[in-house]
Amino acid sequence: MTNSARIMLDPAVLAGKPVIRGTRLSVDFIIGLLADGWSEADILQNYPGVTHEDITACLAYARDVLRSEKVYPSAA
Repeated sequence: MTNSARIMLDPAVLAGKPVIRGTRLSVDFIIGLLADGWSEADILQNYPGVTHEDITACLAYARDVLRSEKVYPSAA
């Protein structure tokens, strides 16, 4: 299953934030848990509906968004 099949954007779910398909867990929530020091095992244990592939899809989604981000230096 591709990342696009695992991550969905629906205006009716969390105001259109990207979430793991079939859940109300947003990509930024999962990335936040990892940033806060949670291991993959911690996430899988606390959120039984989440799989390794879902976590990988969240990371890939974040990577792709950052890769496409454009930063323009200020003139200041």
